[in-house]
Amino acid sequence: MSTTADTTVLPRRRRDPKGGALTALTWIIAVGFFFPVLWMVLTAFKQESDAATRPPTVFFVPTLDQFKAVFDSGIGIPLLNSVFATVISTLLVLLLGIPAAFALSLRPVRKTQDALFFFISTKMLPIVAAIIPLYVIVGRIGMLDNIWTLVILYTAMNLPIAVWMMRSFFLEVPSELLEAASMDGASLWTSVREVILPIVSPGIAATALICVIFSWNEFFFAVNLTAVNAQTMPVALTGFMSGQGLFWAKLSAASVLAALPVVICGWIAQNKLVRGLSFGAIK
Repeated sequence: MSTTADTTVLPRRRRDPKGGALTALTWIIAVGFFFPVLWMVLTAFKQESDAATRPPTVFFVPTLDQFKAVFDSGIGIPLLNSVFATVISTLLVLLLGIPAAFALSLRPVRKTQDALFFFISTKMLPIVAAIIPLYVIVGRIGMLDNIWTLVILYTAMNLPIAVWMMRSFFLEVPSELLEAASMDGASLWTSVREVILPIVSPGIAATALICVIFSWNEFFFAVNLTAVNAQTMPVALTGFMSGQGLFWAKLSAASVLAALPVVICGWIAQNKLVRGLSFGAIK
C-alpha cells in the first residue's frame, strides 16, 4: 500500500495596499497625538536653559531638579486636595448613582423617562451661568476656600453622567437573573450584591474612571471658589507660569505630576475599562 504526500501549496495572501496605508496613517495620527505628552515628559527632566532653546534641545543630561523645585514650592497641599476631592466625590457618585441606575433600569419607577430627562437637563446649563449664584450661596454659608464645597459640586457635576452610563450597563443584565435569585429566596439586596454588581463591575469601573478624570481636571469651580486652603492641582499649575524668567521645565514637571495619578488609575483599571466601555454598546 502506497501513500502520497499532499504537496499542494496554498497561494500566499496578497497584502492589501489600502490596509497598509491605513495602518501607517493610524500610526502617524497616534504618534502625533502622543508626541506633545512625550515632549512634556522629556522637558520635565531638562534644565530651564535646555527647555527654552531654539531649536529645541534633543540630547541633554536628565535631571530631577525641576521635580525637587516643584515639591519645594508647596505642591503637596494642592495634590492632596485634588486626591481628596476626587476620591470622595467619586465614591459619593457611585453610592448615589448605582441605586438610581438600578431603579431606572431593572426596577423601573413611574415616569422613568421624566427622571432621566431631569438628570441630563442639569448638564444643559453652562457652568459660567451658575458661578455667580453659587459664589454668593457658598460665601453666605461660609464655605469659600473649603474642600468640601468642591466635593459637593463635583458629585453634583458627575452624578447625571454616572446614572446614564450605569443605567445602560444595568439594562444589559437579563431580568431573569433577578427572578431566579428571588425564587431561590435571595433578598433584593443580596441579589444586587451577589448577582448584579459582579456582572456590571466593568461598567462601574469605567464610570468611576470617567468621574475621576472629570473631577481631577476640573478647573472653573476650583479657580473661582478656592484661594489657598482648598486649591487643587489644575489651579496650582497656573502658578508656575511667570512673566519673569524661564518656567517651561518646572511647568512640565508639575504637569507630569498632575497627570500621573490619572494615568496610574487608568493603567490599573485598563482591563475592566475596555470591557466597561464596550458594555451595552451592542444590543
